[in-house]
Amino acid sequence: MKLSWWEIKNWFSGIDYTIVGSGIVGLHAALRLRERFPDSKILVLEKGHLPQGASTKNAGFACFGSLSEIADDLNNHTEEEVINLIQKRLGGLQLLRKRLGDAVIDYKPYGGYELFLENDASTYEDCLRKLPFVNEVLRPMFRNDVFAKETDRFDFKGIHEYLIFNPYEAQIDTGNMMQALLKEAAANNILILNCQTVTGYHEKADGVTVALNDFSFTTKKLLFATNGFASGITDGAVKPARAQVLITEPIPNLDIRGTFHIDKGFYYFRNYEDRILLGGGRNLDFEGETTTELAQTTLIQNRLEQLLHEVIVPNHEVKIAHRWSGIMGVGSQKNPIVTQLSDHVYCGVRLGGMGVAIGSSIGAELADLV
Repeated sequence: MKLSWWEIKNWFSGIDYTIVGSGIVGLHAALRLRERFPDSKILVLEKGHLPQGASTKNAGFACFGSLSEIADDLNNHTEEEVINLIQKRLGGLQLLRKRLGDAVIDYKPYGGYELFLENDASTYEDCLRKLPFVNEVLRPMFRNDVFAKETDRFDFKGIHEYLIFNPYEAQIDTGNMMQALLKEAAANNILILNCQTVTGYHEKADGVTVALNDFSFTTKKLLFATNGFASGITDGAVKPARAQVLITEPIPNLDIRGTFHIDKGFYYFRNYEDRILLGGGRNLDFEGETTTELAQTTLIQNRLEQLLHEVIVPNHEVKIAHRWSGIMGVGSQKNPIVTQLSDHVYCGVRLGGMGVAIGSSIGAELADLV
């Protein structure tokens, strides 16, 4: 890429902060840096035409974990760690709502539900047993019970009698949220360049040389907000996890409102207006879904359609309008990695499929490391 003098002067000279990744984390980091350093020059580099990972591709769940997920976390993390994780998710959602406003992101507090398939009696019974204990753990945070048993009123098929209801869950419009964040960044004089792949970087005493294919420039600080694409900078502590999604054509008289979880959050669906948006199935092929390729597989799409037709809307003729996938960043631990990698390089990654909830607070935390 042969740049002109003007391009070098205006876009690639005198840069204080370069952020790699223009998703929820990257843009919140940029906005936080702007608050802290009003006169600095901030550049955001994005390898996609639009944010490439999960920020514009997620299902729009404003959630902090279903009962089965939290119960599972309590088996693998200490109580304190689980409480900290949930507090982080709640804080992130509050920050996102405060920055953009509920109307802009189309925040709808319909509540969240967990349903249990007939052949999964063990998870169902385990959750009913642990429900009082989990409520006890969360009560100091919410000053109330979070989870309650509710009879199914949605006409689902092939599930156990009770759903678990959580009134503190909501849904948002992912596209509106990301457009609003991009507008906010532009209004704060943050430069965003798309279709720019960072191919390497070299640290010097006074900054970092960043390589973009056949061109390089210098920045004082370099911040990675690349989540699912962060394997290389974290020595494999972050692995990509693909999430496949579909959305239906409008369904007449659809009476489903809310966000819904199945099988410890491995499947999830919601209404979007009068359509059903449904995703998940990574647990059918963990190895195959540990990829950064934005594609769909027959195995998972067939399972999603089966759930749709047999469990979610069994009494409706339903057509699929569109399918897509996004890339999350996961690891052996659920705690995000927000750290200084060297003198001038930082990263905020491994959002564990909770990017909508924690992305904004991880972005702010990343910027505060500088």
